[in-house]
Amino acid sequence: MSHNNIVIIGVSTGGPIALRKLFAGLPRLNAAVVVVLHIPQGMDYRIAKGIEAVSSMPVTLAEDGEFLRAGHIYLAPGGYHLLLEGNHRVVLAAGARINFVQPSVDLAMKSLSRPLKGQIIGVVLTGMGKDGAEGIRHIKSMGGITMAQDQKSSAIFGMPKAAAETGAVDFVIPPDKIGKKLVELLN
Repeated sequence: MSHNNIVIIGVSTGGPIALRKLFAGLPRLNAAVVVVLHIPQGMDYRIAKGIEAVSSMPVTLAEDGEFLRAGHIYLAPGGYHLLLEGNHRVVLAAGARINFVQPSVDLAMKSLSRPLKGQIIGVVLTGMGKDGAEGIRHIKSMGGITMAQDQKSSAIFGMPKAAAETGAVDFVIPPDKIGKKLVELLN
């Protein structure tokens, strides 16, 4: 397993359902998966457990200072921004909301740097607003692969639409197809 592969997923309204559809039936991915969901503190643990119930990968709340491991899903805890230091160490930061949210998808995605090896895949799922669009542009500019949820399967097509409108999205597809694509690209 390569600890250099990272999948980073940004999502908001309708997120828990979209995430369950994405991870259901997927084998363990040869990548560390970081999920940045707009959630208040206190709801995050329950959502992590809901994803873990359908996933073959362990799902935990990301902890400050933790090192990412392949085959694991890390959910950004509510009320903190999540940054990745050197593409593999979690930094949780308090601070002002960005795009009206905390954790911010853009902030997490833009903390990534161009990998020497391995690949970075950015995904934006259902949600209101435009958080994640700048992050997707950043990932694409580093040679990463980018995906957004399609309109038909989105509860709210705000975030995926804003991401797609940057022109930096490679695939606009429903969550189950995003899961299949990840397997294809990583395993």
